[in-house]
Amino acid sequence: MFIILSKLLPLFIYPLGLTCILLSIALLVKNKKRLRVTLIAAALLILWLSSTSFIADNLARSLEWRYLPPEEIPQADAIVVLGGGTEPASYPRLGVEVNSAGDRVLTAAELFRQGKAPNILLSGGKIAWLNSGESTPAEEMAEILEFTDVPRSSLWLEKESQNTHENAAFSKAILQEHGAEEILLVTSAIHMPRAVALFEEQGFKVVPVPVDYAITDSTAKSATLISTVLDFLPSASNLALTTNALKEYLGMLTYHLQGWL
Repeated sequence: MFIILSKLLPLFIYPLGLTCILLSIALLVKNKKRLRVTLIAAALLILWLSSTSFIADNLARSLEWRYLPPEEIPQADAIVVLGGGTEPASYPRLGVEVNSAGDRVLTAAELFRQGKAPNILLSGGKIAWLNSGESTPAEEMAEILEFTDVPRSSLWLEKESQNTHENAAFSKAILQEHGAEEILLVTSAIHMPRAVALFEEQGFKVVPVPVDYAITDSTAKSATLISTVLDFLPSASNLALTTNALKEYLGMLTYHLQGWL
């Protein structure tokens, strides 16, 4: 039940869902003009602000830049990769594909090639009512890694987890079984603060290897009149980035309330 609620309820808190709720209420209060105008104005303001690069970039940076890639990545007992960077082999795809977070899998392959750890743990289960395809994210990542010549014998698969808390909790048993105490944790930069906290809570020494940065040095623009205007113009990509950042902050709050952090 927690998994279902944690996936559905936030949709009504994120900017787009909240905007729809406010506009729906505005349609129902036809006889209260002032309230109706207030609701419509609030809805448009929320949607506009959350769709600007000024809001989206600053929110994302506040998470992504907490952990920057280490100058030198040390040796570790295992590489742990969290699911979310693949898409299943569902028609008309020819096979498993990587998505915008596919850097997670490719970075793990490179770390293995460099000899940073002898094994890769792939963590990610399938939520049947939410995900298409028959495979789990862990199995999909394994397929791509084998394609990059990582031997199957070096892969450990955790195929049951359905959120980040379970990624850490279910991975613990596998890592302890193999005596792994220090891990290289690979996930998207915006997701790293929550992931690090959860794996450290399980007792592991974590070396973060963040990837998939949305905010880089090149994102910063010179403060010209045009760039300032563009910062406050709405776009769908900015709305998506704002939503992803809010998802992480909401996740951290929820996990604290659950006592997992």
